[in-house]
Amino acid sequence: MKHFKINIALILHIISIVITFESLFMLFALIVSFIYKESVFADLSHTFLITFVLGVVLNLLTKKQRQVEPSLRESFIIVTLAWVVMALVGTLPYLLTGSIPNFTNAFFESISGFTTTGSSILADIEALPKSILFWRAETHWIGGMGIIVLVVAIMPFLKINGIYLFYSEVSSVASEKVSTRIRKVARRLWLIYMGLTFAETIILWIGGMSLFDAICHSFATIATGGFSTKNDSLAGFSPFIQYTVTFFMLLSGINFVVHVFWLRGDFKTAFKNEELRLYLKIILVAGTIITLSLFFHHQDMGFEPAFRHAFFQVISIITATGFATADYLQWPLQSIGIIAILMLIGASSGSTGGGVKVIRHLVVFKHIRTLYKEYFSSSAVVRVVHYNKNIVRPELINRVFTFVLFYYLILIVSTMIMMLWTNDLKTSFGAVATSMAGIGPGFGTVGPVSNFLHLPDGAKYFLTALMVIGRLEIYSVLVLFTPSFWLD
Repeated sequence: MKHFKINIALILHIISIVITFESLFMLFALIVSFIYKESVFADLSHTFLITFVLGVVLNLLTKKQRQVEPSLRESFIIVTLAWVVMALVGTLPYLLTGSIPNFTNAFFESISGFTTTGSSILADIEALPKSILFWRAETHWIGGMGIIVLVVAIMPFLKINGIYLFYSEVSSVASEKVSTRIRKVARRLWLIYMGLTFAETIILWIGGMSLFDAICHSFATIATGGFSTKNDSLAGFSPFIQYTVTFFMLLSGINFVVHVFWLRGDFKTAFKNEELRLYLKIILVAGTIITLSLFFHHQDMGFEPAFRHAFFQVISIITATGFATADYLQWPLQSIGIIAILMLIGASSGSTGGGVKVIRHLVVFKHIRTLYKEYFSSSAVVRVVHYNKNIVRPELINRVFTFVLFYYLILIVSTMIMMLWTNDLKTSFGAVATSMAGIGPGFGTVGPVSNFLHLPDGAKYFLTALMVIGRLEIYSVLVLFTPSFWLD
């Protein structure tokens, strides 16, 4: 067998575009630093120049690759490498300004931002310059929809279809027929993404947030990231602000294809989506149970605060946003158990949320129900699984089962590995689960009022690897470590 030949120049060319885009986002943080007359302005200027020059020079050196279409295998390499490179370059604002002087911590914070995990090593967030807080929020927003989708959407000079890049970055179990042109779809998704961000920003600003905080929290909400500009996350803001963020977290956890249908005015098709209906039912049931639990177990908590905190936290966890208005580790045991289950369920496919995803659980349970009916039925009729009135092919069901089993296997093994550093099952499970699902807070010493600073460097690097694996839904990363991938 021959080894798969890699077009390194093509890979570097697309990576150069990613780096150039990242430098342009750094420019916004530089503008914020200028507005607030911060002492780190010169350091951020150097950061921007280094990144921009690196991206442009690398692009010019590989300009012959502009019209070359990457193969499927090269696309897997590009997508995984892009996230690592983005995180590495993303450490520069932290390191050069001295905001996070340690590379390990800066890399953890950077990759947590880009993968929209939201786990942090910062003990005093409010002590950071506003420009750095803005950069943290930007890393969420860039990573939320995916820089690769951004490249495909607004880089027409690439002159390539970009279909492999698009599907390597945006994975889902069931694809809806929205458009045959990938670039058109990517642009439409980004318009919706920007529209939701703008709408939330305006509402939060009207509701009493400063414009700066409104923008940063909108970036983190729509990307389902969870980086806040405050040490207590959203606990110190008004109920109106909390309800607003709850609503936009709910929207961000919905498949963006459903948003496209809403935008077209096709509400009937949107609400017929089985994943959407199950997603909303899970939130309603979990939120109601926790509301009643808090109301009856906390005598000093009225019904409205119990309702608000319960649904805020339920939606924050299932969408993998990770914002907090309360310390859920102090809640009744059954409420903590529900939170743990929601971590594993995840948001909708095709959303910015993480986790296993609702649709995969739906397909698994439908298949189990079908097998159960076949087992106890005397009829020889072969039953099939339907999703949105369409038959789900057996090979697709097998892939879903494999993914779910593989996900939980990695979760269990990774928890055992994590215990080598923590010797604490709750902390290890919480850290691994929240990293793979891209949530942010976990359990034990990495709960909603804690951070990840105390973990050893080895544990931090291990968790960053899980963040990338979870963000790219396992296969896109692990396939690179299989011998068959590199052989023709």
